[in-house]
Amino acid sequence: MKRFHVHVHVEDLAKSVAFYSKLFAAQPTRLEGDYAKWMLDDPRINFAISSRGGQPGVDHLGFQTDDAAELAELKARAKDADMALLDEGTTTCCYAQSEKHWVTDPQGVAWEHFHTLADIPTFNQKAADPAAATACCTPSRGKPVGIPVKGASTSCC
Repeated sequence: MKRFHVHVHVEDLAKSVAFYSKLFAAQPTRLEGDYAKWMLDDPRINFAISSRGGQPGVDHLGFQTDDAAELAELKARAKDADMALLDEGTTTCCYAQSEKHWVTDPQGVAWEHFHTLADIPTFNQKAADPAAATACCTPSRGKPVGIPVKGASTSCC
């Protein structure tokens, strides 16, 4: 079963964690110095916030799948809709290793489709330089994802 995903940039992580914890009546399932995530079952959503990257507000939307078959189904749907794909394959980002691809809707909204394979202890295992670790999750302008992402930042889910 798929889980809806929303990622929001926030200016003050602690203040936002307190707000969303009260709003969801739940504490985050993952909390780091720059990132928090709630895996809610009612509604079934992966809601993440981070203080990395761009302007405060919604960064991207997506679907998290429970297995590789669901991810392949989402990829096939995107191809059937003639949407350009940015296929990242297996990648590390936001304290997780995932298989993922991106599509962009006609308005420029980035959609992430991913299957989480494992939790990891760091924001991004590929980046030795902490400044480079901000460059994951949201496709940047100029990458082949169809229409450029409005206000794209170098942030993460």
